Amino acid sequence: MTPGRLCLGLAIALLAAAVPDVWAARKSNPDKLPSIRVQDLHYGDVLFHFWADEDAGLAALTRLEAYNHWQRMPHHAIDAQLLAAGLYLQLTMHNEAGARFETLLGDNIPAGVRNKAWFYLGKIWYERGYYDRSEQALSRIQGELAPQLEAERTHLLVNVLMREGRYDDAIARLQSWQGPADWMAYARFNLGVALVRAGRLPEADPILTSVGTLQSDNDELLTMRDKANLALGFAYLQADRAAQARVPLERVRLDGPYSSRALLGDGWARAALGDYRSALVPWLELRQRNLLDAAVQESYLAVPYAYGKLNAAGQSAEYYEAALKSFSSESDNLDAAVARIHDGHMLEDLLGTDKDMRYGWFWQLKTLPDAPQSRYLYTLLADNDFQEGLKNYRDLNFLQRGLSRWDDSMEAFAAMIDTRERAYAERLPRADALLASDAPTRLRAARAAVDSRLNAIETGHDVAALATAEEREQLARIAPLEEQAVALPPGLEGDAVTDKLRLIKGVLYWQLDASFNERVYDQRRALRELDAALEELQNRWVLVQNARATVPTNTGEFANRIAALAARIKSVRARLVDTSGQQSLYLQRVAATELSAQKDRLAAYAVQARYALADIYDRAADQSDSAPGRGPASAEAPPPAPAPSPEPVPSPETLPGPGPAPEPR
Repeated sequence: MTPGRLCLGLAIALLAAAVPDVWAARKSNPDKLPSIRVQDLHYGDVLFHFWADEDAGLAALTRLEAYNHWQRMPHHAIDAQLLAAGLYLQLTMHNEAGARFETLLGDNIPAGVRNKAWFYLGKIWYERGYYDRSEQALSRIQGELAPQLEAERTHLLVNVLMREGRYDDAIARLQSWQGPADWMAYARFNLGVALVRAGRLPEADPILTSVGTLQSDNDELLTMRDKANLALGFAYLQADRAAQARVPLERVRLDGPYSSRALLGDGWARAALGDYRSALVPWLELRQRNLLDAAVQESYLAVPYAYGKLNAAGQSAEYYEAALKSFSSESDNLDAAVARIHDGHMLEDLLGTDKDMRYGWFWQLKTLPDAPQSRYLYTLLADNDFQEGLKNYRDLNFLQRGLSRWDDSMEAFAAMIDTRERAYAERLPRADALLASDAPTRLRAARAAVDSRLNAIETGHDVAALATAEEREQLARIAPLEEQAVALPPGLEGDAVTDKLRLIKGVLYWQLDASFNERVYDQRRALRELDAALEELQNRWVLVQNARATVPTNTGEFANRIAALAARIKSVRARLVDTSGQQSLYLQRVAATELSAQKDRLAAYAVQARYALADIYDRAADQSDSAPGRGPASAEAPPPAPAPSPEPVPSPETLPGPGPAPEPR
């Protein structure tokens, strides 16, 4: 599992918690939480953003906390708190996450899930350097985890104990431990280092030797093999047992990351045995390497020291002069690098090309910029504390960018409120005029009149009243014709016209009578539709009245909330800027201190080289003065140049640290 997935995996393991059903779930599988059905829309929205993107934790957490504040997730209160704890952990807010876990990870959570949560929390705290909290979290695990996780847990605890100097406790835990085969090599290495740190070198020898001679083609195990040999060799050097130190030191690979220190130690082991000519072999090889390495810098003094011991004063002086020249050049470069750091360019150089927008504890700086100080910061950048500080600085910048976006949103919200207020002011006169017209009352009165008229038509069976416009036109045309027919002189022609008009009129009334009931029904249905429309009108009328009274208040409330949030964002941004500045100064100070320490070391080496060179010149002058004709000649060979100081044999705290707790394979 990659580091980036650890926090995500923990959050995923916790987000499905459904506390009321946990006991039932434990009957089937105690290592899993039961599935749940999302009952609150807002919780579903949080889960959508959580699952949509691995790096969307901040967006999900923002919504989660907002919905919690407004109590929009009543059915998922515990689920939301567990998910929030996982998200805080993913965002490296360990204190907040730890406090929530302390509250939530009780006996009502399945043991397997609870143990994994404490394991991941302990592992992340270890990565961040909180060793006491890591030990507390790992100790909260009840029973045993799966074999691979249990092995990793054991090694995390051992590393914590060794980081805290509790070597006897680490030894006691490792001596009786048996685990998966791929973890046993790490266990034996850590046990050997703990024994060395505890001053029990005879017990450590066979253990570190077994690790230092293991056969593997795995790069990680080969590196650990080199560390074991280096630790054993330097332990013997510290104990003044040079002959025994050579064997493990010569097992270190020449192309491995620890080869420079091994070559230096091997040379001093040979020198301690008096074989200075043989000591030149590893030292001369080491001298061809990058001068930035402290071991290489020391070789610049060790080589002329060996030549001095071999009475080769000329070669010794030549190498001392070359060393002084190299030290001076590197010292000037270090001055330029320190000046650039003090000018505030270090973080810009380190992160200027950083396109990785992820945040959190799993980010690492993988490539160094082309900057003056970069070549001097390899050791520092490999240090976990500096990397963690750099992560914190990036996370602060990430939060600043997020708050900047929210600040823009506050401006957009304020503009929306302003637009709403202006629109309200523009529509207010029309709304007031409409409300003053009392339109619903007039329309309901008109509806009542229509209903009365329809009742009268239905009671009086007035079929002509429900005639269509075309039918009314036809009836209107018959009336004048009837008057004209009456005015005709008596006779057959007049009677025929009168009969035809009566027939036409009768047909029209027959048609009206035949459809009368249907037309009454249609009118009643139209009245019901009118009633529905009037009801909708009444509802909207009430809404308009309420809006007229409440919109100014709502707008003011929203404006006040937005103003308060904007002020809070501004305050937090100011704190972030201040904290980010402090973190930047801290990192610059650490880097400048590291470079200054390198410069001081070069200066100390240069002083030693000058004294040694001066001693060589003094002896040469003495020999010149004692030449024939100038004084008695000395029969003794000139004394060798003094050995470099400080002592090349490392102190116990410079031994390789505890072995890593690797990802399970």
